[in-house]
Amino acid sequence: MVRIRLTRMGAHKKPMYRIVVADQRTARDSKAIDQIGTYNPNVDPAEIKVDAEKVQKWMANGAQPTDTVRALLKKAGAIK
Repeated sequence: MVRIRLTRMGAHKKPMYRIVVADQRTARDSKAIDQIGTYNPNVDPAEIKVDAEKVQKWMANGAQPTDTVRALLKKAGAIK
């Protein structure tokens, strides 16, 4: 199954995440199918950048977001 999930980037104790489309069987930071956004929790307020068109395309093709990503996409306004 294809998932929309987070991959961790950034330095030690300063995480930054990419929102990616990846097969659920692969490791967290392995190669992804597509990158659809970023999430930076280090700034106040947290910065969420998402390509809404790509999100809609992947969800129409059957990709399921994780619970965390679903909440981030709702905050960004990419899904209802």
